[in-house]
Amino acid sequence: MASALAAKLGFNSLLRKPPRSFHVRICTAESDMEFSCEVKWKGKDLFDLVCRTLGLRETWFFGLRYDMKDAVAWLKMEKKVLDQEVPKEEPITLHFLAKFYPENAEEELVQDITKHLFFLQVKKKILEEDIHCPPEASVLLASYAVHAKYAGYDPDVHKPGFLAEEELLPKRVINLYQMTAEMWEERITTCYAEHRGRTRDEAEMEYLKIAQDLDMYGVNYFSIRNQKGTDLLLGVDALGLHIYEAGNRLTPKCSFPWNEIRNISYSDKEFTIKPVDKKTNTFKFNSPRLRVNKLILQLCMGNHDLFIRRRRVDSLEVQQMKSQAREERARKQVERRRLQREKQLREEAERARDELKRRLIQLQDEAHMANDALARSEQAADLLAEKAQVAEEEAKLLALKAAEAEAETERVKVTAIRGQEERRLLEQKMLEAEMLALKMAEESERRALEAEQLKQDLQEAKESECRAKHKLLEITSRTVSAASGPQSDSMPPDLSFSRENLSFDFKDTDMKRLSMEIEKEKVEYMEKSKHLQEQLNELKTEIESLKMKERETPLDVIHNQNSEQGTSRHSNFKKLTLQSTKSKVAFFEEL
Repeated sequence: MASALAAKLGFNSLLRKPPRSFHVRICTAESDMEFSCEVKWKGKDLFDLVCRTLGLRETWFFGLRYDMKDAVAWLKMEKKVLDQEVPKEEPITLHFLAKFYPENAEEELVQDITKHLFFLQVKKKILEEDIHCPPEASVLLASYAVHAKYAGYDPDVHKPGFLAEEELLPKRVINLYQMTAEMWEERITTCYAEHRGRTRDEAEMEYLKIAQDLDMYGVNYFSIRNQKGTDLLLGVDALGLHIYEAGNRLTPKCSFPWNEIRNISYSDKEFTIKPVDKKTNTFKFNSPRLRVNKLILQLCMGNHDLFIRRRRVDSLEVQQMKSQAREERARKQVERRRLQREKQLREEAERARDELKRRLIQLQDEAHMANDALARSEQAADLLAEKAQVAEEEAKLLALKAAEAEAETERVKVTAIRGQEERRLLEQKMLEAEMLALKMAEESERRALEAEQLKQDLQEAKESECRAKHKLLEITSRTVSAASGPQSDSMPPDLSFSRENLSFDFKDTDMKRLSMEIEKEKVEYMEKSKHLQEQLNELKTEIESLKMKERETPLDVIHNQNSEQGTSRHSNFKKLTLQSTKSKVAFFEEL
């Protein structure tokens, strides 16, 4: 009755049941995901669902962030999602991001997915210039980003122009130099080619190891004022609190490590920090926005907890993850060695095959040449036979002429008795005839000798022809045996290997071996650091001549001054931490 009455009165909306679920879009550094959540879900329920979907176990670094009109906020784990100041339109958009950064990425980050998410987030911040990066480091980082995407460098695949559509350098760096896109690509590719042999995961870790030394890495900045009303910047990161001048986010004026801070609290707009040294006065600063103050306190508490946690023995969960990560790394190394061995064997087989092909072609060329030589020998033999026949015929003709001359001489002798005058004439003619006969005889002998020589040449040509035929038969037999080799077996007999040799023992716990490996890794790390610094200096020297100094930003100028003075993020932090807490508080008040 009540529902019918409500329908008549147009109050159906009053009888609708409240929604039991809502939709959320989670934006990660790699992709977006959508979930249907129950109304009663707390922030932890949604956060755990996202972590399970990603396969993430190192959850303490991350959080869900949402945007508000004038600030950003992180989803509280203990409160219901809908009871917080999240956007009201569905799907509710939240960003899954790293909230806290490690002090040393290589030592603290265990899972591959954790390293990958940090890599993507840090790369985005550098490209968007939220983290200031000098030009030479930008080129080196870009080369590692390319390696993480395309794997190892292959000149046959990665040809000029393959990075044309990639965003690899901050726009500030590109505008700072008179260099074309092709020139930038050439320098990035040169560095990329030097990383050959690394995996994608190793390239991402090398990226993080370089990025964590940048001055603005992992620092959250907030505008504050000291008791004198001076505008300053507060930086919160994994190492402690840092105070910066308003226009300089690179070099802090003073720093307070977390181990020197006993308590942090705020009342309305005023923050109070109590040092561990009770003799030192507390120092205060003002932050005008309540939401920002809550965020500052959250970041301080979270970073301080992680600071203490790093200096304690790892929990069983972390120990288990590190053990699994070591086993996985060892397994991957064994697998990589196996693949490299297979690749090497395949390349050797291909080289052997190419050598056999080359040898086969060479033998075929030699056979063709032998055939041509044989043909030429046969032609020469035929020609010599023809010449010998002609010479023999000429010799016969000359012999016939000589016989005719002798007959003529006899007739002249018979008629010589007819008269003295005729005798003289006949004697003269006889003398001429004898001289002619003598010449004819000499010519006949010469022709006979030439015929004999031609016969000998013919005999030698026939013997040469026989030798050429024998050589052709020998080359043909060798060609057949060489050609049949690679068809019978695509790999040489000595290229076989056994998978049994690739087994790996994960149960060895010898402490001496571990200590030796640790020492070895330290030495390798020092060598890599030296090589990295040399590489950065070389890149800086190469592109320095093309820099347009009038386009440098204030942060570029500050970074150059720090580089000339030999000041880095870690050296400056150590220098500031050596100061007494009391002197740092006094210095902060005097700013």
